[in-house]
Amino acid sequence: MQQHITKLRAAIGALLLAAAPAFAGVPEDVTMLQQEWEHIKYQLPAAQQEAQFERLVKEAGVLAARNPNSADVLVWQAIIESTYAGAKGGLGALPHVKAAKKTLEQALAINANALGGSAYTSLGSLYYQVPGWPLGFGDDQKAADMLGKGLALNPDGIDPNYFYGEFMLRKGELDRAEKYLRKALLAPPRPGRQLADEGRRKEIAQLLAQVAAKRQ
Repeated sequence: MQQHITKLRAAIGALLLAAAPAFAGVPEDVTMLQQEWEHIKYQLPAAQQEAQFERLVKEAGVLAARNPNSADVLVWQAIIESTYAGAKGGLGALPHVKAAKKTLEQALAINANALGGSAYTSLGSLYYQVPGWPLGFGDDQKAADMLGKGLALNPDGIDPNYFYGEFMLRKGELDRAEKYLRKALLAPPRPGRQLADEGRRKEIAQLLAQVAAKRQ
């Protein structure tokens, strides 16, 4: 049954893309990318996510090509490609995180305030998750800078606090990690993003459990 639902979603997505030039605009494109990303990340089994994110990367590319000056669409294109890289893993993921970095930099050049500074937050998360030189571009100082800018633009948001908390956890700063993770839990609900909020809160709970375990 799940396989049939996934195929139906893919077919609907393809139809939307085919029909989109006639009636869709940037808000509709962003909403479609958000909803598909949330469905794949939080509702599909891990074994199915790589293939579905690969499909969504292609769809996001079509929408980004049609909206080259939309920072919102570019941010979501980058989020999808970086999430696909995470699902793919290994050295084969590196070209995708590098492409996501470039796309986020393009979004920042267009509108750094788009989506509450999400480009800063997403770029910061890449800087601390990607390996450093010579394999990748990882850089903790740049991560701190980007994540801080994202927090400044959206200080109460669930995502900027979550990623800053995860960054602090990776650095072993447990008190600061817990502070930001608990603030993320208090973030106000995002309209139309219930699935993403629920999924993120589960991830926050997992990180808080790691903080507690490290204190023992």
